[in-house]
Amino acid sequence: MKSFRAALGAGAFTMRYHGILCVAVLAVSMSDCCAAQGSELQAKLQSLMDDPVKPLASLSAVAVRDGKMVYEGYFGKRVIDPSKPAHGVGTDSKTLFRVASISKLVTTLGVMQLVDQGKLDLDADVSTYLGFRLRNPNFPGARISTRMLLNHTSSLRDDGGYSFPIEQSLQSVLDPQGENYGAGGHWAPSSSISDRGPGRYFEYVNLNWGVLGTVIEAVSGQRFDRYMKQAVLAPLRIKGGFNAEELSEEEVRNLAVLYRKRSGEVWNSRGPWVAQVDDYQGKVPAVRPGVERYLPGRNATPFSPQGGLRISAGDLARLMVLMINGGEVDGIHLLSAASVQAMLSETWRHDEKTQNGDNYKGMFNAWGLGVQRFLDLSSPARGDRLVARGGLTGYGHLGFAYGLQSAIFFDPDKRLGMIYIISGVGFDPELDTGEYSSLNSWEEKILDALYSSAIVGEP
Repeated sequence: MKSFRAALGAGAFTMRYHGILCVAVLAVSMSDCCAAQGSELQAKLQSLMDDPVKPLASLSAVAVRDGKMVYEGYFGKRVIDPSKPAHGVGTDSKTLFRVASISKLVTTLGVMQLVDQGKLDLDADVSTYLGFRLRNPNFPGARISTRMLLNHTSSLRDDGGYSFPIEQSLQSVLDPQGENYGAGGHWAPSSSISDRGPGRYFEYVNLNWGVLGTVIEAVSGQRFDRYMKQAVLAPLRIKGGFNAEELSEEEVRNLAVLYRKRSGEVWNSRGPWVAQVDDYQGKVPAVRPGVERYLPGRNATPFSPQGGLRISAGDLARLMVLMINGGEVDGIHLLSAASVQAMLSETWRHDEKTQNGDNYKGMFNAWGLGVQRFLDLSSPARGDRLVARGGLTGYGHLGFAYGLQSAIFFDPDKRLGMIYIISGVGFDPELDTGEYSSLNSWEEKILDALYSSAIVGEP
């Protein structure tokens, strides 16, 4: 393993351990206090960054114990200069990441606010809110509810795509009579093997959240990204948002570029980091054509309810603590305890005998509303186990897109949780299998290090 000084040659790291802020830079050693409390964990995580075969562009990691953040660590760079590896911008507590599907959990908070306000019924026909009849043409008699969208049993599918031009309406895409309907890939076909109708079969689907974002717009009267900013993020003093075009100049300067070490379809772990998304060169991106003329309630998919949230690891931890506390953080009440409980209550569990869903190599075994339930199931390269020793169950969400990999996990009963955000991977994730779960090897090692060192307290 490289020494701390040698590792820092590739970029400074920052950590906060048990309330003590420690900043390490080139040629400056950590204080004895910080070294004693956090050096083992820092070394474990830094070693993953330095792996010559499976390098990471950057890593932000957080641990929560007793409902409070006890560790946060930042490694690598949010902006990389391939021509000058020593240059670039380091990752720190202000860095915002496009956290991919963790966005779904945050969008769910917006949905549940409307439930709390009596404006949205989880079990009503979602057609009531959309203003058009939403039906799977293969199951025309079965209505689709908001609850089904939130637990991935709606019978919608991603095969026809899940983000559509802003000038198109969802009705034109999802209604068989619509001009943009296409070949019907948005809907599950009937099956002789299992019941694929609404409310019956689980399949993880991004399009569910495009519909949910449109429901939020129809009910609130606001554009999705602006509603989420005003109703969820701003009250909690959380920076970022779902639309890069409406970030502040400071937020864009703190935005991480997402990377892969891949050109075309070829991965090269010793090659340069290749920017994938959010490479705005520190400038707020121009408003896309048609955005300002958009009428809320037609098609929220361009605002990416399923994966477009930009947020820091620390602010994501605030949302985690809010869930642990039953809807409140720092005296700010965002949701009712009943709504949080509804999110965490199991609404689907995989049953191999009835084949009631696709559990994706054993990773998805139970689901609430916008939240995965981790059951600690394990076998080689399969399952939802989070730490090597096992025995850890709880709730959360995973994220995976454009080289980014992320996870938020929490146990509200034990009041603990973990977060990691990786801004880029240098090895093909499809070729890397975990030892005891469906996660990649580096994800297993990050979670295990956080749990063992920051939560359990064993080096």
